[in-house]
Amino acid sequence: MRRHTLRLICLLPLSLLVLSSCESPDIAAKLEARRASIAAEPPGDYYIGRRFHIDRTHFWGYVRRPREGWENAKLVVMNEKLKPTPDRMPEAPMDGGPAFGHDHNHEYRLKGYYSGRRIYDPNSDLKIVEFVLQDWQLINSNPGWLFKPNERFNGSTLLRAEPDSVIVR
Repeated sequence: MRRHTLRLICLLPLSLLVLSSCESPDIAAKLEARRASIAAEPPGDYYIGRRFHIDRTHFWGYVRRPREGWENAKLVVMNEKLKPTPDRMPEAPMDGGPAFGHDHNHEYRLKGYYSGRRIYDPNSDLKIVEFVLQDWQLINSNPGWLFKPNERFNGSTLLRAEPDSVIVR
């Protein structure tokens, strides 16, 4: 009995540490709701794209397959030889209208394919996967968070390290 009590006392700090590092119930609920929403997407030959604009960079944003989470999305450069991107606007419009990147965080249904090429973006110093855009349709102009409910975009930094992009040095 005494030995059992000693084990429990020793394990208590460890279990408190593990429990304190877990997600809050609110974040866990938001993650589960997002997983359910993605799982309910219709299958098909299309992609889901999320515009992610950082000033002076040339990547477009993230692209994933339907029913796959954003953690599997790839950061892409769009090839517009077949179809211009939705935000194809002047970088500094003269008339005060919308500018390039005005659709940051908009979500799109995309038709297209990966070319197999990597394109160098000198301002981010990354070689990024190229996606050839054939068509697009706006799904949601305010879809909320991208990877985690508690993330904060500061306007100048990616929200994660990009596993499919190559850093050029």
